[in-house]
Amino acid sequence: MKPFHSYDQQIDLLESRGLQIPDRDTARHFLQHHNYYRLSAYRFSFQDASDHFRPGANFEDLCQLYQFDRGLRLLVGEACEALEVSVRARWAYVLGEQHGSQAFENPSIFGDPQLHTRHLASLDREIGRSHEVFIPHYQNTYGMPRPPIWAACEVMSFGLLSRFYANIKQVSLQKQIAKTYGLSAQGLESLLLHASYLRNLCAHHSRLWNRSFTITVALPRRHPVGVVPALNSDPTADRKIYNSLVLLAHLMDVISATADWKPRLKAHLLTLNQPDHTEMAFPSGWQALDFWQM
Repeated sequence: MKPFHSYDQQIDLLESRGLQIPDRDTARHFLQHHNYYRLSAYRFSFQDASDHFRPGANFEDLCQLYQFDRGLRLLVGEACEALEVSVRARWAYVLGEQHGSQAFENPSIFGDPQLHTRHLASLDREIGRSHEVFIPHYQNTYGMPRPPIWAACEVMSFGLLSRFYANIKQVSLQKQIAKTYGLSAQGLESLLLHASYLRNLCAHHSRLWNRSFTITVALPRRHPVGVVPALNSDPTADRKIYNSLVLLAHLMDVISATADWKPRLKAHLLTLNQPDHTEMAFPSGWQALDFWQM
């Protein structure tokens, strides 16, 4: 059984491994409000193969990387939220325009009827949990157990939305939605699944820096034209966040009227003392790529 360590013992342990901690009170306060185990995940940039800190590594370096990841998580969460809201709107509009207000209930639109049944059951659970006032309004005023698509999409989780999109049988419908973002139908399908996964990581305050993703994203090969040259095609980059950031930056340029997300992301990336970001599979010289020029 692993022994419990008090805050002072945690500090002693870090110091015994070579981390400089000039102000124990500051370190103790930080550890009181940020779990030692969370913080320890950021130590790898500062350690050698023997799990000891390299000469000169200090507690402030560790905290700076921790706070950098928090800022990155806020930016990624913002982009995933914008994508979710945007795709909800396009999905509801395209299906509603061509197949009516209850298009999402129509099994002929979707490829796998069993999946469609399960997706509707998931939607019913989400409707049942929802406190949105429009739910009883449609039920009581119009006798509709499910609201119309433009309202139903507002209670869908990002994951359920991505699954509804993936199960659309008529590829032309998928293409019409994906075209909004300059992506192929399959490309948007992969990205929605990946972005839903990223959003969940952000919502649970999970680490993005140096993380190996379990759900990856398929990279576009030809379009969008300005995006493809900025992607890291090295197979070792598949499970790191760099390519995700490129795709999210492109999407935010499409979705946001101000298109300021990419400049804010780049400015944040450059705040760290390690601007090469190799732990996140950034390609060498990434700052000089045309995609990152403002």
